[in-house]
Amino acid sequence: MGAEEAGGFEPATGDGPPGGGPARDRAASVRSALAGLLQIRRLANGGRPDPEAVPAPWELHRPVRAVALALESAGLPASAVDASGRRTGKGYRVVAGAAPGTVRVEWLGPAGSGAAYEEERELPRCAGALRELGWTALLYRGPRGRRFLEVEPPAGGRPPDGR
Repeated sequence: MGAEEAGGFEPATGDGPPGGGPARDRAASVRSALAGLLQIRRLANGGRPDPEAVPAPWELHRPVRAVALALESAGLPASAVDASGRRTGKGYRVVAGAAPGTVRVEWLGPAGSGAAYEEERELPRCAGALRELGWTALLYRGPRGRRFLEVEPPAGGRPPDGR
């Protein structure tokens, strides 16, 4: 039994160890998780014209996980950290946003990796992958000129309690 089976599937947020087992096994787990997510959307959004086009309530209550799955399923690389917390891989990082129900996506890498120069090209790719799955992704420039995405459900898609 692999780690995915023993502990359940966790999408890569960019704050974990590199990889997630053998590449073929990981890709199969990502495909299976995305298929499950789309099935949840079909069931939960049944009254909508295109139920797969917008996040389901389950995703709205777990936006970091849902956004990380969307990015990983699009084939985008996740950043990574080693056991000491030092960044070892270059790619996206998904964390909770400043406002409830929002997510922040950054493009990070180890010092000297060139991640800061790649974010101008890579964050729009991330935004495109998220928009394909119904998320609203807005590009911002933060402190020291670093870009990031703020991701939220489409208008009217937030749960009534804001969480």
